[in-house]
Amino acid sequence: MGILARGLVVLVALLHLGFLALEMFLWSGPIGQRVFAMTPEFAAQSSVLAANQGLYNGFLAAGLLWGALRDNGEFMTFFLLCVIVAGAYGGLTAKMTILYTQAAPALLALLAVIAARPKAAT
Repeated sequence: MGILARGLVVLVALLHLGFLALEMFLWSGPIGQRVFAMTPEFAAQSSVLAANQGLYNGFLAAGLLWGALRDNGEFMTFFLLCVIVAGAYGGLTAKMTILYTQAAPALLALLAVIAARPKAAT
């Protein structure tokens, strides 16, 4: 697998570790409230749901890092597709910017992974 492809996969994983931190640890504080434009009351009411969402982002990051470290194109492809689907769903149902912050980087990484696959001998 190419260095560019693995680097983009690691970048997507790092983004998801950032999402984990925002949703699990910073949600109810001033950073989380500012990033997600929430009132303190809403942040407090939704913090358990956000922490669960953050945990899922951590699983995505772990899968992406595992695939990148093991140079496993199938793992990277699977987890990037999961990120793209989650980002598209979030963009359509929650906030359009999720398409740009989550789905677009994963799509770019997926295209790089596909381009870096070894060509079959003919």
